[in-house]
Amino acid sequence: MLLAVMVIYTAFPFYWAITTSLTPVDKLGAIPVSYAPLPPSTDGYTTVMRNPIFVRALVNSVLVAMGATAMAIVAGSLAAFALARFQFVGREAIMYLLLAMTMFPQMAVVGSLFQMVTATGLYNTRLALVITYMLITLPFTVWVLASYFRSIPSELEEAATMDGASSFQALWHVFVPISLPGIVTTALIAMIVTWNEYLFALSFTADEAAWTVPVVVAQFTGETRHEIPWAQIMAGGVIATAPLVLLVYVFQRRIVGGLTAGAVKG
Repeated sequence: MLLAVMVIYTAFPFYWAITTSLTPVDKLGAIPVSYAPLPPSTDGYTTVMRNPIFVRALVNSVLVAMGATAMAIVAGSLAAFALARFQFVGREAIMYLLLAMTMFPQMAVVGSLFQMVTATGLYNTRLALVITYMLITLPFTVWVLASYFRSIPSELEEAATMDGASSFQALWHVFVPISLPGIVTTALIAMIVTWNEYLFALSFTADEAAWTVPVVVAQFTGETRHEIPWAQIMAGGVIATAPLVLLVYVFQRRIVGGLTAGAVKG
């Protein structure tokens, strides 16, 4: 019974979003509330997909999320490998410094980041979001991947070294294939975080040239001044959520493996 309550509690918002997106506009405020859109209407989806600003925002979100995730995985893998396998002064301090970075709210750094973005001429570009999202994704990427790299037996690294492999070759040919479940899991988490991010996307962009989906959906307006287009907002939210659900469904086995692969050393 407790599990059923938890499932209903977590799944009902998604169900309500889909129901609202399929409810005709003239029945959105009907009393009593209807929990089934009868008859269903796709006007919300049609209106959203015919909006060129929303379509462009989808493209921007895909490019920004993929770019930020790729940079986080590449930089995070190199940093995690160095922190996990090399012995040098200040290694623990760096790890805790990365952990401390996750404790600062985005609001505390958005001002200084805005000054840097405008000073470098990156304001209102997708590249500004890709670079600033590293502040969000890189710390947990390094921490997660470092735990996986530590769990790999040192004998494998020694064998690669004996065969003449450099540190980078050992990382690419030994550590990356073994840690692939953890890398996939980390990449999915990074993509979900960057896909749903709103504050930086709103602060570092000015128009539809670089807006992402969360910013565009938040700016949907109705035909009149005080009208809130709930059907369009929910339709946009469902469309934006669908790619993430599909990714999780496709890679669910690797996600489950990645969550436990680094738990046991060796």
